[in-house]
Amino acid sequence: MFLSERNKSGATFTLLGFSNDPELQVPLFLTFLAIYSVTVVGNLGMIVIIKINPKLYTLMYFFLSHLSFVDFCYSSIVAPKTMVNFMVEDRTISFVGCVIQFFFFCTFVVTESFLLAVMAYDHFVAICNPLLYMVAMSPRLCATLVVGSYAWGIACSLILTCTVIKLSFQGFNTIDHFFCEFSSLLSLSCSDTYLNQLLLFIFATFNEISTLFIILLSYVFIVVTILKMHSACGRSKAFSTCASHLTTISIFHGTILFLYCVPNSKNSRHTVKVASVFYTVVIPMLNPLIYSLRNKDVKDTVSKIMDSKVFSY
Repeated sequence: MFLSERNKSGATFTLLGFSNDPELQVPLFLTFLAIYSVTVVGNLGMIVIIKINPKLYTLMYFFLSHLSFVDFCYSSIVAPKTMVNFMVEDRTISFVGCVIQFFFFCTFVVTESFLLAVMAYDHFVAICNPLLYMVAMSPRLCATLVVGSYAWGIACSLILTCTVIKLSFQGFNTIDHFFCEFSSLLSLSCSDTYLNQLLLFIFATFNEISTLFIILLSYVFIVVTILKMHSACGRSKAFSTCASHLTTISIFHGTILFLYCVPNSKNSRHTVKVASVFYTVVIPMLNPLIYSLRNKDVKDTVSKIMDSKVFSY
């Protein structure tokens, strides 16, 4: 144990990032800065809009506010450090810093996947059982579902993080990624990582299959219910209600499933990093845009804020 602790304290980690070409550093920095700025404004703005507009005091927006919070958090864990590394030569990160970054990143990504599943269930109840919606989706149940999503995210992250802490690292270690990704850390350890890889496979597979099962089952019933509607207006309204959520789900889970399909080889590392950028930085930026552009109440609230006296000076 003492040797393992000494190895960790003496080990150093460097995030390789995307490229060492000086000509690319500034353009990449500006690109990430623009994306992250939109992410912060969009997600925090969505939370504020939901808080100040009484029309948005509904369960759907309750879930959406938490989705925005989670998007802001896990993007903020990765993007600032990545931007700093574009502008400095020293890209080292301590073992403790690496573990903390992974813990919070894993927590919020797992939480987001389950929040999206909870929102799919909410849409299912609202469309398939509208008369029983307030009974079936009680405030207590909704709070339990949200707390459960956070709790499971923390539990998964805590277990995986504890297994990493027990590993031994020596000397100078280069992480072939732009953040402390779990598999990249395992590849650098001089310990046996079989248990770590097994736990990662179990948690990743369970989380993806369980959330996709809930989402797909919910939308099968939703589609059947919509097709049975006699009113064209009713069908259009129901499809419109689900459109934003379906778009978010398709992008988020599509990216994760793509990463599952990428072979584990040196030639595929660049592809993995590009795909990782998409779900760590781009998706948190897109989500508030997807929900706001298709939502009349949100657009009306934004218009009122822009037209208020605060912006008239």
